[in-house]
This record gives sequence, structure tokens and C-alpha cells, in this order.
Amino acid sequence: MTSLSPTRLSCGNRVLDLSRPQVMGILNVTPDSFSDGGCFDRLDAALNHARAMVAAGAALIDVGGESTRPGAGTVSANEELDRVAPVVEAIAAELDVIVSVDTSTPVVMRETARLGAGLINDVRSLQREGALAAAAETGLPVCLMHMSGEPGTMQQDPRYEDLLGEVRGFLLGRMQACAAAGIPVERLLLDPGFGFAKTLQHNLLLFRHMEILHELGRPLLVGVSRKSMIGQVLGRDIGRRLNGSLALAALAIAKGVRIVRVHDVAETVEVVRMIDAVETAE
Repeated sequence: MTSLSPTRLSCGNRVLDLSRPQVMGILNVTPDSFSDGGCFDRLDAALNHARAMVAAGAALIDVGGESTRPGAGTVSANEELDRVAPVVEAIAAELDVIVSVDTSTPVVMRETARLGAGLINDVRSLQREGALAAAAETGLPVCLMHMSGEPGTMQQDPRYEDLLGEVRGFLLGRMQACAAAGIPVERLLLDPGFGFAKTLQHNLLLFRHMEILHELGRPLLVGVSRKSMIGQVLGRDIGRRLNGSLALAALAIAKGVRIVRVHDVAETVEVVRMIDAVETAE
């Protein structure tokens, strides 16, 4: 699979311009996410935060109703849908932005697509029962992420014989599974999965050599905002990881990443715009 990465991606009734890097704002409507759990689990708070991120320049809002932090427990499909569906519907109705849904759950994929979602962002790469079929039915693009195991156990001594080869091989395998399920390669994005079943050294090595994933021919999405790898390197708690997050966002863009998934939208948008101004100067 070596098709060239697209410059435009159809996301429901909107189109994402991938000719330049874009910022995806994180909107966790959960009580237990690692950085902002409980902050936006009411509809009014979630919608206000979405408005602020769009005003700051976010091209996508990623709505999640199930925490995938290390050690997180599972959430029932009904509970996840109750958390996510009203938020997706409200954002899609009011704001000019692509709504991404951070979910692995088939019923959530189908219902949020009906309510106006434009992208499925699945940390489990459509491996839950029925997820491939559900994603295919929606007709939406899908972001496939590398993770070994489940969030509840993924950080219990993760090991790799060949980190880069295994991440690449996993993503290629999931791309092939999507093709077999009727999801064309042109609808796929890829995420290396920083912080998911990886030690600090795994994260750093994967980030350093991330360009190997361009061989798969799909646009890359990266989420490292406020993650523990920053805290481990800089000795900062979650509330003081902005500088590290911005450094990694800039480095990701330099390595050809098309979408950066972040908590701090306004600051990241300025980084992206500055890099874009330099790279497009004539």
C-alpha cells in the first residue's frame, strides 16, 4: 500500500485540507481522563470549550467518552453514547468544524455519524467486535492507532523485539483488514500511538524515526499533548507540560505529520502557523 497521501480528505459534509498541518482539539467528556477528566462532562461546558477551540483555530474537535489513559477501565456502550452523542450533535449543528469521535464502539460510530461526525478516531484500530463493519457503514474516514493490549494493562512491562518494524507491521495489517472490510485506503489516517503500550525510550525512539511510517502512504496524526513522556523528560507535572507539548508538535510537523491532537489549541495553532509561514515563503 503505497498510495500518495491526499491533500483533501472528505469528512462527512466537510472537507479537511491536508496540504498543510492542522490542529485537532481534544474534548474529553469523561470524568476520568488523565489531564482534563471532569472538566467538560456537562453539555454546556463541552460546547463552550468546543467554541473556544474553534475560535482559536482548531480544524477538528475530537470528542471522547471513554478514557484510554493507562489503567483506565472500560465503559458500557450505552454510557459512552450518552456522554458523546449530545455533544457531537450540538457541535455539528452550531460550529463550522469537523467533529471527530474518539471511540472503539460500533454503536457510537454509527450514531455519531448520523448526528454529524466526520471522522472516527479509534485507539484500538477497529479491533472490537463489529467495529470494522460499523466504520465501513458510516462511510467516514478512520484514524488507526498502534496499541498493544488494552488501556487497563498496556503499560505493564511493554516489550518489543523490533519497535519500529512492529508498529509499522501492525498498522499495515490494520490497513489490510480495513480494505477487506470495504474501507478504502484513501479514507485512512495513521497514529503511531505515543504513550500506548510504550516506555519512555520506546516513545522517544519511535518519535525520532517516525518518518518510517510515511512508507505506508497515509497521512499521520500524532497526539503527545501533556503526556507522561514529557513529564519524564522535563520533570513537569501535567499542568506544566505546555512547552514540551509545543516542542513535540513542532517536531512532529517537521517530520511530516499532518494533524496534531492537542489540549492547548491556541498555542499550538500559533506554532503551526509560524512553521507554515516559513515553509510556504517564496
